[in-house]
Amino acid sequence: MSFLLKLIDSGVDVLFADLPELNGAMGRFMLTTMASVAELEAGLISERTKLALKATKARGVRLGRHGAEVLEPQYREEARAELLQPIITELKSDGLSLAKIAGELNKRKVATPRGGQWDHSSVRNVLKHLAA
Repeated sequence: MSFLLKLIDSGVDVLFADLPELNGAMGRFMLTTMASVAELEAGLISERTKLALKATKARGVRLGRHGAEVLEPQYREEARAELLQPIITELKSDGLSLAKIAGELNKRKVATPRGGQWDHSSVRNVLKHLAA
């Protein structure tokens, strides 16, 4: 904004395609008001962006050159549990034990987080995350 005011004060004719006539006191007022509003909006955008990045980091997401990735394993496990919830809920409602649910997940070729085989303890861990 200071650059714009210096330019106007220098006496140079300043022309804008979308504001053809900004002459005299009224023109200066309009221009400085519009520049002030633009400066305010830039500040508000900066504040909102900083708050959003802070909230994202608080959720455990690492930001930067390698893109967003979850740092804390608990967040990965919670997201995975939410994806598995419909299948496990269906199998549990059929009255299957944890071991039988694990067997059914293996039979359906549902991948475990580490690419291994399901067992009763891995099903129990998913259920713990769903309950949390």
